[in-house]
Amino acid sequence: MSDTYHHFIPKIEIGKWVQDVVQSFVDHTENFFTGLGNGINWFVQQLVDLFTWINPFVFIIIIAAIAFWRSGWGVALFSLIGLWLIFNLGYWADTMQTLGLILTAIIISIIIGIPFGIWIGLSDTAKNIITPILDFMQTMPAFVYLIPVLFLFGTGMAPGVVATVIFSMPPTIRMAGLGIRQVPEDLIEASEAFGSKTSQKLFKVQLPLALSTIMAGINQSIMLALSMVVIASLVAAPGLGAKVYLAVTQLRLDIGVESGLSIVIIAIVLDRITQNIRKQKKS
Repeated sequence: MSDTYHHFIPKIEIGKWVQDVVQSFVDHTENFFTGLGNGINWFVQQLVDLFTWINPFVFIIIIAAIAFWRSGWGVALFSLIGLWLIFNLGYWADTMQTLGLILTAIIISIIIGIPFGIWIGLSDTAKNIITPILDFMQTMPAFVYLIPVLFLFGTGMAPGVVATVIFSMPPTIRMAGLGIRQVPEDLIEASEAFGSKTSQKLFKVQLPLALSTIMAGINQSIMLALSMVVIASLVAAPGLGAKVYLAVTQLRLDIGVESGLSIVIIAIVLDRITQNIRKQKKS
């Protein structure tokens, strides 16, 4: 039936067209993306070296202190016990690699996402253009991101970071734009009445009032980035995701449970700390 149909109407080969475009793009920009990938790898490695240079017990105490400062005794105690458990299970080095990947992806998401969020918060035209792109980024299966990323960066940490950025950045952009748009109009008019310039109005009125909403977007991006850890392991990104992938391919339930539990602990600690920062900013 399908072959007979295509005798009358030619098949639209979208996939082949996209592959040809990407391949041509790679051929003309290979040096740029090789340098960019090396830069990402270098930055992640610096973070991992820093994290592993710090004594694990000192690192655990630092995180617990931050958790206590931001969220109180409950989260601090959970952080202390949870991180100690990760160390005890023997996944400390993998956890540090995962933290390096996640932190790099979030930093890039913030650097790119906040300006775009401000733009869609201030411009209806930008919102109408960028929102469908964000919808595409969030609904496209994450595995599909890995194919063009592999074309551009090969395997390793860099493609894992880039795929994580693509998947986790939309909430930062959306929430930043929403925060800007939710600033009361009378406050904006008051700042204009006092002669505030556009930049003064943005940095002294709109961004401070939108900060809690922006932090909510960053919190969501962190959670999405952690959900990409296992998928990033498919392009040889090291860390806890690689352990989960190993457990699946070798049917090792023990490794799967322990590495999965480590990811859950990291997710809860980061979520509670950043969530509380958002609440404090709001209050």
